Amino acid sequence: MDYQTLSYAVDEGVATITLNRPESLNAMSPAMAKELNDAALRVDGDTAVRAVVLTGIGKAFCAGGDLGEFVAAGDQARSLILQMTGDLHLALSRLARNRAPVIAAVNGTAAGAGFSLAMAADLAVADERAVFTMAYTNAGLSPDGSSTYYMPRKIGDRRARELMLTNRVLTAAEALDWGVVNQVVEAGQAETAARTLASKLAQGPTQAFAQVKQLLETSFTESLETQMELEARGIAAQVASKDGQEGMQAFVEKRKPEFHGE
Repeated sequence: MDYQTLSYAVDEGVATITLNRPESLNAMSPAMAKELNDAALRVDGDTAVRAVVLTGIGKAFCAGGDLGEFVAAGDQARSLILQMTGDLHLALSRLARNRAPVIAAVNGTAAGAGFSLAMAADLAVADERAVFTMAYTNAGLSPDGSSTYYMPRKIGDRRARELMLTNRVLTAAEALDWGVVNQVVEAGQAETAARTLASKLAQGPTQAFAQVKQLLETSFTESLETQMELEARGIAAQVASKDGQEGMQAFVEKRKPEFHGE
């Protein structure tokens, strides 16, 4: 696919997806959602990808949905929204199920769908100038982009309700305090910091990272006994993997392990 609203590149095991509609603050459009889904498919089909960075160009990470397109669609707006959310949600699901850790580099405003994208990532790094707001109900809308799934799990139900009902704006420092992001960096350094972290993860035990992602997803729905059984099966699988064997051998030999994502 020839991308018009984002760019996609892979370098040394790190895939970088960059939202590229700076003139509209990287607002999520049906075209962008479709392209994001295609990029997620590329990540899913490339075993060389062992970490993903998601960021935006310009002063915004993503300013939410492109409401102008929805208004212009008139009585076709409902169909357009269903099309867009369908692609967006497929993209998020594929990235969540993929073995590679996903890092959001929040370079600026993250509103609506942009906030949702940041919450869906495994880790998030924010520019000190970034702000976060749900914004949906300001426009008479309800959330999408997996935010009602991830936000209560990651920052708690009470805070999720406050953000969704009042549209409170969080500074980067507040987002760090609330657990929305993992790190705040100096202005202009979010992507660099995220890529540094991604590069480190890309050299790690990718299959073990995938197991971590899976176990954390099931921990909210399974019983204690079932979750422990999944843990037992997971660690047994990693013991038998090449990276698991290398990691244990390196520990015994007191050297740095060399992982290959196998």
